[in-house]
Amino acid sequence: MALTPARHRSLSRYEKIVCGVDEAGRGPWAGPVVVAAVILPRDMKIEGVADSKILSHKVRTELFDYIAAEAMVSTVVVSARRVDEMNIRAATLWGMRKAVATLPVRPSVALIDGRDMPDGLCVPGRPLVGGDGRSSAIAAASIVAKVTRDRLMIHLAKTFPRYGFERHKGYGTPEHREALATFGPSIHHRRSFAPVRACFAPEAMDGLPDVADVIDDALDGPVDIALAGPLDGPVDDTGGYAAAHPAEPAPPRRGRGRRGSASAVSSRAG
Repeated sequence: MALTPARHRSLSRYEKIVCGVDEAGRGPWAGPVVVAAVILPRDMKIEGVADSKILSHKVRTELFDYIAAEAMVSTVVVSARRVDEMNIRAATLWGMRKAVATLPVRPSVALIDGRDMPDGLCVPGRPLVGGDGRSSAIAAASIVAKVTRDRLMIHLAKTFPRYGFERHKGYGTPEHREALATFGPSIHHRRSFAPVRACFAPEAMDGLPDVADVIDDALDGPVDIALAGPLDGPVDDTGGYAAAHPAEPAPPRRGRGRRGSASAVSSRAG
């Protein structure tokens, strides 16, 4: 049964509502950090998942679709700009706070993967080292964060093709290092990271498309997971995603539980 807000209000009288929280993208030199918070139905298990990074692309995508259809999900994208302004740890914790706060149902407790606990969390929280191997909800959040971030990086590669984002997803590969040395950083590179700072040249920023600022602003705050799809269109200014071909109708939303089971959070972050 899909996890709807009405069902959760009923269950909350008898059961503790647990959400799992995880992130993807703390280490890359470019692109956002993505944080996901997930509340699973009681009878839904994510079996055999210790870490989303060890799953095949096919399995991870299938699980993403299943989670989006059956669970409650809040996904927050933390831009490279915010990472530079706050530092990577503080920016990630900011995303965790916002992801939990924007769930359509208030959980009883948030299980956070790792050792860090965000200050000001709206519910009691508990850090779990290796949480994606110990909690199904954290495992689900890990999958959602990883798939969402990978799709965002593939999307950004269409605007910034010279960096190879679609292949390395912003991580520090030899290909990425060579592109940085050749072209300098894009607006989506984390200038506070030493490998990027070492390659920084102000003139390298000349000639970038004007859309870069719009995209960077949109990639900072809650995202509508129901609209994520392949992320093959430009980011609009609400944090959602427009179709790549406006003349063609957008694909229908799939799966059960879209009435609120996958959080459609499209407001901009403050």
